[in-house]
Amino acid sequence: MPEILEHEGHAVADADIGVLGGGATVFGPLLPDVRVDEGAAKRSLHRQIGRLEEELASLFCSTYPRTGFDWVVTSRGGPRLLSVRELERVRDELSDRLQENRRTLGERTYVEEQKRRHIEEMLLDPAAHRWEIVSNQDIGERGCKHWHVRPRWGVLGMLMNWWRVKISSGCPLAGGHGLRP
Repeated sequence: MPEILEHEGHAVADADIGVLGGGATVFGPLLPDVRVDEGAAKRSLHRQIGRLEEELASLFCSTYPRTGFDWVVTSRGGPRLLSVRELERVRDELSDRLQENRRTLGERTYVEEQKRRHIEEMLLDPAAHRWEIVSNQDIGERGCKHWHVRPRWGVLGMLMNWWRVKISSGCPLAGGHGLRP
């Protein structure tokens, strides 16, 4: 048998050819065994995860007074090196959480902007918005302030159609109603 055979345009060495019983020839692997270096993939995934965590932290800071967002980063069972598959799973979970929080924030800011517009309309025409109340919480801010449309002088103002927007001074003071000693 010659040392090199031509097989479909490829040169095959004698070491890659085996002979089975009955004279049948079997061709072995044509490519050498290659080990894949996962270092570059891991570095890329670490950069992507870092960028996603930075964006999630930035979104957290911009939504601070609001509640109801999922900021938890789950643990993977203690300190250890993650495989490429586990890093991809972490990246995908962070990406999904970031998209969900952005969507939720977008919906909330739309509602809050509508409430701010409503406050402006109440201030421009209180008679058209009788007895309506908008709170600080409705516009995404902290505190106990409320905008409340009321008649100017009680029942007389209600009968005369004199309405105004009363802005509360905030949270009630701590303590009782009695005199201090």
